[in-house]
Amino acid sequence: MFRTIRISDFKHSVSGQKLIPFQKETSVIIGNMDTKTKLNQDMKEAMRARDKVTKRTLTMVRAAIQQTEKDRREELDESAVLAILQKEVKSRHETITEAKKAGRDDLVVDTEEEIVVLKKYLPEEMSAEDLHALAAEVIAEVNASTIRDMGNVMKALIPRVAGRASGGDISKVVRELLQN
Repeated sequence: MFRTIRISDFKHSVSGQKLIPFQKETSVIIGNMDTKTKLNQDMKEAMRARDKVTKRTLTMVRAAIQQTEKDRREELDESAVLAILQKEVKSRHETITEAKKAGRDDLVVDTEEEIVVLKKYLPEEMSAEDLHALAAEVIAEVNASTIRDMGNVMKALIPRVAGRASGGDISKVVRELLQN
């Protein structure tokens, strides 16, 4: 994650005893850029490029993030931002379903374009085989044997998946493994 840290540059005074700060601050970028920062930068780029779809989509996502931060009265961490992104993708899939029922092909196309924009910010999806293997590993760790243990398995598995699969897919795989 990229974090910007403000560092005041210092220089020695003539006597060598005092440190005198410079007026200018410098920014140091450490690690990878976090998703919120990337969203903000891409929003600016979309405005400059006059990309209406990206601008509209990122505006809605940023508004959802800001609303959640206001509701919680704290700044969101990376996992919470990814959860919001997943929620936005899920709501757009639901919109597509409803638009198809209503015969609104124009809305379907617009919403699919928004999903493409949102998926740029989500981690790569986990393959079904990887999810199945990870679920089996967690079931063994938790010593789960019946469907009643599903809650404990889900509690341990969801943080490990960390946004790379939907909750419905995770639940389906765990239920399948516990019933067999």
